[in-house]
Amino acid sequence: MKVRGFTLIEVLIALTIMALIGVLAYRAMAALTDGEARLAQETSHWTTLDALFARVEADLRAAVPRSVRHGDAREPAFDAGVDAAGNATLTLTRAGSEFDDEPGTGGQRIGYRLRDGTVDIAYWPALDNVAGAQPLVYPLLAGVVQLRIGYLTHDGRWIAQWPVLGEPDVPPAVRVELLLADGLHVERWIALQ
Repeated sequence: MKVRGFTLIEVLIALTIMALIGVLAYRAMAALTDGEARLAQETSHWTTLDALFARVEADLRAAVPRSVRHGDAREPAFDAGVDAAGNATLTLTRAGSEFDDEPGTGGQRIGYRLRDGTVDIAYWPALDNVAGAQPLVYPLLAGVVQLRIGYLTHDGRWIAQWPVLGEPDVPPAVRVELLLADGLHVERWIALQ
């Protein structure tokens, strides 16, 4: 009985086929891993955007028509405008904690602005502040090219500044628009009244 083994060519062909299968499997795993990383990054991006809009909406819905003192000057309850770069600025008085025991101490002065590509939130030390009081500023979202905020008037026009003569202290609706560095344009409309 004659025992026959594999020839060298058959072994090389088998090794080539196994190497090819290994390369294809590696590429498939790399594609899955890259896809998972991109998906995680995209999820984180949208989660951060959602958190920003949720915070802005909560603050806007808690806005109260209480003007404040800053030194000798008076500031409106809802003070919105546009800075030198064409980005929106918003400072408002919002209701304080519902768990505050002392009457008249509830409320907070906060603001939103875009500085150096980052949307910031500012918290003033009190509702009525001494001259020169500076807010604590915290970054909320980086990679923003433009921040626009529009305010709805009673006759249905969107304007970029508030308060407006003949309108309530707090606008009935607000439109927040972000242009991100990656080219994405995100817009949220918030009804307040």
